Amino acid sequence: MDDATDAMPEPPFEVDDDMCCGSGCDPCILDIYQQELREYRTRLAAWRQREALRRAQAGEADGRH
Repeated sequence: MDDATDAMPEPPFEVDDDMCCGSGCDPCILDIYQQELREYRTRLAAWRQREALRRAQAGEADGRH
């Protein structure tokens, strides 16, 4: 992926407990939020690894170790 297009992932829209209507929706907005949050954390961890690799490679290219 191109560095310019590999932006840090954005977290999902934060949902508060009071946003649930309490009518037993399936899926509930809180369930959807939790799933999106897990996916975000996975994407963020992968991005951080790529970012660390890019920085290490940039340091090697500059002669820094």
